[in-house]
Amino acid sequence: MMDVPSANQSQTTLQPWAGQNGWSSAAPPGPLCNPLPSFQHLSLGSPPDQTPCYNHMPDLHLQGDLTPFSSRNNTHPGMQYVHSADQRIIPVSQGKNIPLCSLPLRGSEATQPCNPRQMSLYSPRSPYQAVSPPFQPPYTHQGLLNGPQSPHQNHLPISPPLFGPCETQSPQCTPQPALEGANVGSSGGYTHTLASPTSPIQQQPHWTLPPHSRGTMNEFVPSAPAQDRNVTPQSPSPESRYGLDPELLPSVVKVMSEDRAEWEGKVFVSEPFSHLPPLATTACIVEDRGNASPSAIRSTSYCVPCEGQTALLSRLPLGALVTPLVKQNAGEKPLPLCKETECIVGCGWCGASMCSAMGWRDCGERFYCPFCGKLSEVPWQHYQHFQPKMEGIRVDKDERPELSMGSYEILNSQKGEPAALLLAIDVSPSALRGGHLEFVTQQIHMLLTSLNREDGDSFPDVRVGLMTYDSRIHLYDLSPDLSRPHMLVITETEDLQLPVREGLLVSLKECISSIDSVLQLIPQLSAECGDSSGVPMELPIKAGLAVLQGLSCPGKLLIFHTAALIETGLSNSSSGFFGSNKLKSIFQPSEPAVSLAKECVRQGCGVHLFVLSQQDVGGAWPGHIPYLTGGALHTYSHLQGEMDRERFSTDLKRIVETDTGYKAELTIFVSKDLRVSGCYGLFIPGPSPGHVTMATLDRWTTLAVELAHSRALDETRGVVIQVVLSYSIQTGERRTRVHTLTLRCSHQLQDAFRHYQAQTLLTFYCKKMYCAVLERPLQELRQELQAEITEALASYRKHCCSASVSAGQLVLPQYLRALPVYINSLRKSEVLLPGLRSSVHQRLQQRCQVLGMDTCSTATHFYPLLLPLPLSVDSSNPPNPEEALRCSAASLEPRGLYLVHAPLTLLLWVGTQVPACTLVELFNTSCFSSLPSGETKLPVLENPLSISVRSLVNTLNSQASCTRKLWLVKQGDTCEEALQRHLVEDKSPNGGASYADFLYHLHVNSVRLLQ
Repeated sequence: MMDVPSANQSQTTLQPWAGQNGWSSAAPPGPLCNPLPSFQHLSLGSPPDQTPCYNHMPDLHLQGDLTPFSSRNNTHPGMQYVHSADQRIIPVSQGKNIPLCSLPLRGSEATQPCNPRQMSLYSPRSPYQAVSPPFQPPYTHQGLLNGPQSPHQNHLPISPPLFGPCETQSPQCTPQPALEGANVGSSGGYTHTLASPTSPIQQQPHWTLPPHSRGTMNEFVPSAPAQDRNVTPQSPSPESRYGLDPELLPSVVKVMSEDRAEWEGKVFVSEPFSHLPPLATTACIVEDRGNASPSAIRSTSYCVPCEGQTALLSRLPLGALVTPLVKQNAGEKPLPLCKETECIVGCGWCGASMCSAMGWRDCGERFYCPFCGKLSEVPWQHYQHFQPKMEGIRVDKDERPELSMGSYEILNSQKGEPAALLLAIDVSPSALRGGHLEFVTQQIHMLLTSLNREDGDSFPDVRVGLMTYDSRIHLYDLSPDLSRPHMLVITETEDLQLPVREGLLVSLKECISSIDSVLQLIPQLSAECGDSSGVPMELPIKAGLAVLQGLSCPGKLLIFHTAALIETGLSNSSSGFFGSNKLKSIFQPSEPAVSLAKECVRQGCGVHLFVLSQQDVGGAWPGHIPYLTGGALHTYSHLQGEMDRERFSTDLKRIVETDTGYKAELTIFVSKDLRVSGCYGLFIPGPSPGHVTMATLDRWTTLAVELAHSRALDETRGVVIQVVLSYSIQTGERRTRVHTLTLRCSHQLQDAFRHYQAQTLLTFYCKKMYCAVLERPLQELRQELQAEITEALASYRKHCCSASVSAGQLVLPQYLRALPVYINSLRKSEVLLPGLRSSVHQRLQQRCQVLGMDTCSTATHFYPLLLPLPLSVDSSNPPNPEEALRCSAASLEPRGLYLVHAPLTLLLWVGTQVPACTLVELFNTSCFSSLPSGETKLPVLENPLSISVRSLVNTLNSQASCTRKLWLVKQGDTCEEALQRHLVEDKSPNGGASYADFLYHLHVNSVRLLQ
């Protein structure tokens, strides 16, 4: 739908979305109408002549009343796009023009016009015009829209937007006034109506499409001539091509603000069958009373439909987001740690851990497992009577975390080898010539020295290993028994054999002086081999993995690489960069990379790669193995600048000091009437979606679990989801962390809709779609995503709407008001819709970074926080944090300073009319033109404004999972496109639709499904 591809996308003609989802793509001949809107007024209230259409449940709605038209033969007009890259409009028959990306509406029965309201909010616009051939009857899905409508839905008025005036009159098209102001109904939903002033009925001429034109209703991909491929993307516009006022649409910042006002600083009691928790972006204290914290497990819906068919009717996914190693918030009780011998053993049949959802029977001798439905005996050591007059509750319930808590941890009796820290430094000729090895070795030395001084409780003693490499591997024997370290050179790299094992990994306290001496010598090395075309990325990984395997321990492998990267095994490559007989996705790692990553997973080896050069790495993207093992890829520009050096130092410290789980095994248990149908995240999929194995994971690692019905659920028992994570910590202790979530069930579809949250659905869809890009075309995924949301809105409108709403009124569930803007941002993200200046490597890295994010980070990534900064600060009265603004160009004023905060980006936008005194206080210059664009560092100035802004930047950076650059963007500068990509409510530079237009299309298509 109006998504313009990058210059390197193919020009193949696309099939219409209507045809892909059951609509007839071949339209019969018939009269055509021009249905594009010209909305001009907005007023409060609802049309008085609306007739009741639904009577299921009370709801709060957002209504958008769209002007209707009728067709004599009761056919539904469809649409095929016509576009030329070098023209904004295309002449068609009768001298009329078609605007770029015009979208038509399908016809319906004629409806009565709505009365207009007063309070005009924006001026009239000239109408757009488009052509729209008729099409076949609408698509039906799994019984959702099959069969005749109920009596109160047969007369549902379908209200497309007001047509523009035309010269010719025809009885085929009858435009009506539409679009009334926001009006609040009963709780549970959100409606919005828009209205235009009444006008004489204008009838449309009949247009015909050029015979060669084809298009799609939901995905616009122009067929641009080759010479026009590198056209400059348009600047985003906050205005809707259909005249909708974006400020009157549901706002993400308002939704988050309302949730913070309700929950921030307060206590949310998490108990079985609890209601909707606070949003992930709201900071609050969670009290565990039998249900896991929403930061550990967050269900897509906190009320699960009892029947599978009811769940299918909602068209929304059923599942959960799991963050197993989530860190407790300030003010919350630490996770209870129990010894394995003291805990009651879980189910002996399915292996589920003990939880509060177990049903006790026979005076406490046996318990019922909700995951397999069987009874298990209680060992005599843990037998306890029930409490008097309270059947099914043990006397010792409150004394045992496994019986009373939703999350707890078990300390296993077995203990493995402690985790190691292995450092691999590139000493190839290009690295030695680069001049940055001295800085790298200094930073490593400073980090190890600080770790050696740390208290054992905060960071236990760690075993450290060191190696260097070029085309060979140089291992170092750091045994304290030696007078000085010994270098061991391995020239046979195909089949690595360790010459020694003892001394390759030594306690940091015992080898700090030996490592220091080696680090001092590395920058002074001379190249012993000639320059080569590059170093295979697998070489240092295989060597590090061999060391860890030889000593049977997990660990982190930190690789500091400078030479050009090449990929081995090109004949078996499936990465998509090299020639192949079979078309592959660019996101797919090569088979050797997957094989090596699997070995790292078995050993518990997390790879972190620091690329210290800016050289073109050709076809090999080096990030597949790091991200598949729980590590990451960090890139720098030769480490010559101060900002790059600071970022390198911060990244290095963060990676080493972050609490990490090694050799992790994640098992997901669900109620016996459900099953795990899919699991999505940054890991190598196994044979069972309910069992995931990872090399390492940290507190941000989040997975999406999709569930499906195997049979009807028991409403009295509810649904239980349990996540059991078995992992090792730094010292080698083996632990098992258990999170259990109990949800209510209902036979009513509206109960499920009421318990969905937009941020949770966004994160779930993101992980599912970003995993699907490995196998499926991006356009198909974008269309599928929009189709699911459209069908969900149609289902909610049909089955759950009780207010008297007309066909033109947009109806949204109360807690899904922000879902359209989130989904639109996901659809036009760099991964699913590349921009003209998006490199393949940037897209690959962004996919991996976002795929591992938790819910809060994902929501902020797809809708960044646009924070206005004060122009002056009084030292005696520090400013309060400003409320975020809508991510739109309309929110930016020339006299303002704005900070755009996203997990991967931090932008500072400066308007052209910012006072000179503000520029002096913040940048130490009074001239706007002298401000440097691009990556910057704020000068340290001793004034309240500088201190306040730098403090805010540091606070935001401390909350991010990775170190970010601060980019300075001046109004009107060429760097402004970096900001435009984050103004997600506007049309994107890569052609993605604006929020207002996308919401309009969602509504129109959902109404069509009900015809």
